[in-house]
Amino acid sequence: MTTRLEQGREKELGLRLLLVLGLLSAAGPLAMDFYLASLPGAQVALQTSPTAVQLTVTGFLIGLGIGQLGWGPVSDRFGRRTPLLVGCSVAVLASVAAVAAPSVGFLIAARFVQALAASAGVVMSRAVIADRLVGQGAARAMSLMMTINSVAPVVAPLVGGALAGAGVPWRAVLGVVLATMVVQLVTAALVVEESLPAARRTTRLRLAHAGPLLRRPAFVGYSLTSMFTFGTGMAYISSSSFVYQRVIGSSAVVYGVAFALNASGMIVAGLVSARAIHRGVTAHRLVALALPVLLVSSAIVLAIAATPTPKWPMTFAFLAMQTAMGFVMGNCAALAIGAAREVAGSASGVLGSLNFLFGGAVSSLGGLAGSGTAVPLGIVMTGSALGAASAFAWTSRVADHKDDQRLYQPQH
Repeated sequence: MTTRLEQGREKELGLRLLLVLGLLSAAGPLAMDFYLASLPGAQVALQTSPTAVQLTVTGFLIGLGIGQLGWGPVSDRFGRRTPLLVGCSVAVLASVAAVAAPSVGFLIAARFVQALAASAGVVMSRAVIADRLVGQGAARAMSLMMTINSVAPVVAPLVGGALAGAGVPWRAVLGVVLATMVVQLVTAALVVEESLPAARRTTRLRLAHAGPLLRRPAFVGYSLTSMFTFGTGMAYISSSSFVYQRVIGSSAVVYGVAFALNASGMIVAGLVSARAIHRGVTAHRLVALALPVLLVSSAIVLAIAATPTPKWPMTFAFLAMQTAMGFVMGNCAALAIGAAREVAGSASGVLGSLNFLFGGAVSSLGGLAGSGTAVPLGIVMTGSALGAASAFAWTSRVADHKDDQRLYQPQH
């Protein structure tokens, strides 16, 4: 007998499941942002260089990018729940190793493995939604999940900074990351049920799904739109501390408040997006409306940085940029994965890998000219936003978007 799940008739996810999926998808920002303020302490304690200790962050980003490519096909073959629990379990063990790291090399390796394992949650959170929901329900759930995800960049830097400022040792801060990984494992085990029936799984493990996926115009276009949008945000995040404190001239406290406020723009956007979809606005339309805001706000940052004008108006441009991201990221994820629902795990993995690898590649470019100017940041943001707009325009030409639901037809 065909089940309700297999027919793709579910309209909503329960709040408890949605919260857990949001927590799993936030593995990256939680594990990075808690720890960033403790980098100087780790450098001193491990008697290493700033460059070496920064590799613990780079290694984590690379691990998140590579890991998602592997977990996607694995989950398409063996289902979502078992790979998810294996990944969460390994992430906990790697987190223990990171806390006890005797050297910076050991810490880099532990963080890399931690990211490889934790990326299972990032992949599975999107794949479970694609398995259980179709049409605008999938887009709405993805936007709500990204809204929950957006809380992490608001809370984690504030908590991590407060802990580091209070003199809490870096190992104890990594202990907070360990506790987060434990919570992810426990909640995944208790709440996330299998969402991919055996009849819909691939018959063998195929690690080369990326090739066929990259021949699907809708998947490629939406994934590139997401990738360039994510790169715009990562460029801002990685340079934000220097821009606020050395270019704009604000204090560390003002920077923390402004950073949290800007990230809150993504939360509000996600809620508005979900509400708009509930009222019948298509995900494609919401992305189309948000991308011009992303591009214009990025161009404003560049214009202000390159001219002898007061720099504080950049703060409004940053807020507009992150708000636009809130409309783009969740909807593009839903549309991209919806174009390849029969291999939703692989699609989720490729999408996430593109985001994190590109984001990691551009994250350091904003500081090329030193910490006293925001011109490189403006260039990177504008270029990435232009890439997102161009990718979306191309997708609009090569695929039919009269009805977004066509991208979410149930798999029988």
